[in-house]
Amino acid sequence: MTSAAAELEKKMQTPRDKPLLEVRNVEVIYDHVILVLKGVSLEVPKGGIVALLGANGAGKSTTLKAISNLLRAERGEVTKGSVEYKGERIDGLTPNDLVRRGVIQVMEGRHCFGHLTVEENLMTGAYTRTEGRAAIARDLEMVYGYFPRLKERRKSLAGYTSGGEQQMTAIGRALMSRPDMILLDEPSMGLAPQLVEEIFEIVVKLNREQGVSFLLAEQNTSIALRHAHYGYILENGRVVLDGSADTLRGNEDVKEFYLGIAAGGRKSFRDVKHYKRRKRWLA
Repeated sequence: MTSAAAELEKKMQTPRDKPLLEVRNVEVIYDHVILVLKGVSLEVPKGGIVALLGANGAGKSTTLKAISNLLRAERGEVTKGSVEYKGERIDGLTPNDLVRRGVIQVMEGRHCFGHLTVEENLMTGAYTRTEGRAAIARDLEMVYGYFPRLKERRKSLAGYTSGGEQQMTAIGRALMSRPDMILLDEPSMGLAPQLVEEIFEIVVKLNREQGVSFLLAEQNTSIALRHAHYGYILENGRVVLDGSADTLRGNEDVKEFYLGIAAGGRKSFRDVKHYKRRKRWLA
């Protein structure tokens, strides 16, 4: 465990200042009928990287959208619970208000404006800012410093760039709003392992050097727990397990059902499904 991760874990286990983000017993319903989240609670400390883990359909993306208030576009709503950011409730604010307060979501699927260039996409991230052009230009160069590949492709149409470059563009665009917190949804989806590793290393670097806190939803449990400080595991809309990244990596259930490794060695997918009923947190 790195010294930074150890210090963060200590803070999360002892009396501390109020977390940067706190989700309390949130319940989400779609179409007034379908209950998707069933009392989800989590927190993100200032300067933390927190992973939200689980299989497809577990409720990870819905949790992020409940925080960023993007549910209404999908006929969803928070029916119970609350979301607090910097000690104030934000579940009644618009997504635009949240961006101005420093919370921005990078959506699953690398949503870029395909008809705009990479640089034009990045500049759209600064639309809420009121500083002069010089400050925005400095931040553009800062983004290029973290994503040198984007500088090479700055005049290319985003729709004609690779999946990895589009993911970098989406994160870079979020950085242009000067956020305190980024909600990052499935950053590894559809990308080659080498690109996934590169993007997660940049996330860690942004966290360390720019002080950006991250709540990231990710199916790739292995890489998420290598880079996050803390994690929550969702199943069927509930948090079934949480702990420091090191603790979760060492948990036998997590190793068996999410990392594919059991005490007797690596299990096949069929074996994992067969033994699903043995999960101790469901006992």
